[in-house]
Amino acid sequence: MPILASANFIYVNGIKELQKVIRGGLCNRCGACVGLSQGKIVFGNKEERYLPQIKEAPDPETTDIVLKACSGRAFDFPENRKHFFGEETPHHPYTGPFRSISIGFCTDPAIRLNAASGGIISALLVYLLRTGAIKGAVVLGMSKEKPWLTEPFIATTEEEILSAAQSKYIISSVNEILPQIGAFNGKLAYVGLPGQVQSIRALQKMEHPWVRNIEYVFGPFYGNTLHFSSVRSFLRSYGEKDHTQIEKLYFRHGEWPGNMRVELKSGRVLQLKKFHANYLIPFHIVKNSLICTDLTNEFTDVSGGDAWAPVYEERGKGFSMVIARSARGEALLNKMQQDGFLDMSPITLEESIEMHSHGYDLKKRGAFIRIRFMKMLGMKVPDYGYRLKGFGFGRYIMEVFIDMLFLLASTRFARYVVESIPPGRIGRLFEKARNIWKKSTFSIKRKNLLF
Repeated sequence: MPILASANFIYVNGIKELQKVIRGGLCNRCGACVGLSQGKIVFGNKEERYLPQIKEAPDPETTDIVLKACSGRAFDFPENRKHFFGEETPHHPYTGPFRSISIGFCTDPAIRLNAASGGIISALLVYLLRTGAIKGAVVLGMSKEKPWLTEPFIATTEEEILSAAQSKYIISSVNEILPQIGAFNGKLAYVGLPGQVQSIRALQKMEHPWVRNIEYVFGPFYGNTLHFSSVRSFLRSYGEKDHTQIEKLYFRHGEWPGNMRVELKSGRVLQLKKFHANYLIPFHIVKNSLICTDLTNEFTDVSGGDAWAPVYEERGKGFSMVIARSARGEALLNKMQQDGFLDMSPITLEESIEMHSHGYDLKKRGAFIRIRFMKMLGMKVPDYGYRLKGFGFGRYIMEVFIDMLFLLASTRFARYVVESIPPGRIGRLFEKARNIWKKSTFSIKRKNLLF
C-alpha cells in the first residue's frame, strides 16, 4: 500500500474512532477535542446533550493529537502514574498516588465561607497569585451571557478566582479554551475534573505547546455530573418554565454544605438544601459519570473534597480532605501552613478511605462492574490500563438494581412524576431513602474495602 494511502487510511479511521467515542457514550465533555481542533469541532446545544460535533474533519496530525488527548476513550493510569509521580511516590488503587492526606481549611474566613467546603483549592490559587508563582488560573465560572451555563476562563485577580469558587454540578468543558491557555503570557495553575485533568496530563506527556505554561494542576473530588435538564426540571418543580430568566445559579450557596439556589430576573429566589437537591441525580446524571473510575482526581498535584465524617459535619463551616500527590504540591501545602494560610491535620490512608467509602464503592467497584456489563453487551468501553475485580456476588446484584434505577429514573414519565412533587418534599423523601439505602448496603460496600 502506498504511503499516502496508508496515512489516509489511518486518518479516516481516526475520525471514525472519535465519532465512536462521541456517539458511544464515552465522551466526558472535557473539551479537548474542541480546543485542539481550532473551530473544526464544536459543541452542539449546551442546553441539551452538550456533545462535540465534527463540522469539518481536522488535519491528520490534529486528529492524532485529539485521540491521544481524549480521556473518555483511554487513559493509562499505571503508566501515567509512573510518568508524573515516579515509582517512589506511594499509591493505593483507590486514592492514586499520595504523599500526604490531611483534613484542613483556609484560615481566611472570606475564602472558606465562599467555597464548597474548606476553600482549599481557592486558597491555593489565591496564595500562588499573591506570591507571584503564577500570573493566572484556569477556572470554571458561570457564563456572563448565559448565567445558567458554566464557562471556563483564565482568572488573573483574586476577585476572579473567588467568583469561580464552589462546585458546579452540570456539564463543563474547561479544555475548550486550550488555545487561550497556550497563548497566555505567564505561568498558570489549572483546575479541572478528573477527565479534564487526564486530558491535560496526556498533552503534557506529548509536550504539546499549549500546556507548557501550566505549572500546577489542582482539582476537586468527583462523584457525578448532571445534564442541564436538571436545572430546567428544578425550575419546573417550582412552576417556572423559562430558564433564560435565571440571573444567578449556585450549587453550594451559603454555609457548608450549602444550598442549590436560583435567583430569577423577577427577584424570586428558589433555594433547596444541597442534600435535598441531590434528588436530581438519578433523573439527570450524565451516563459517562458512571464509568469514570477516578473519585479523588488522581493526577493532580493537590486535590480536595468534602470531609464526610460526623466529627467535621457537626461543626459546619466546611472542612476539606486534602491529598498532596506531587513533591511540588506537598511543598506548597507545607509553605501555606507555615505562613498561616491553611489549617491542616494529617490523617491516615485508612481513615481517608473510610471517610469516602461510599464514593470509592461507586467509582472503584461500581464503575468497573458497569464497564464489564457494557463489554458483555458489545458496547465500546474506556481503556484505563487497569481493572479491579474480585467483588462479591452481592455487589453485582446491587449494581444491577442501581443500574435499573438509573434507567427508570431517566424516562420522561419518571421526570414528569418527580416534577409534580414539591422540591422540599421530594428532597426530604430522597434523603430518607438514601439513608435507608446506605444502612441496608453498608456491609456490602465495606466488605474488603481496605484491601
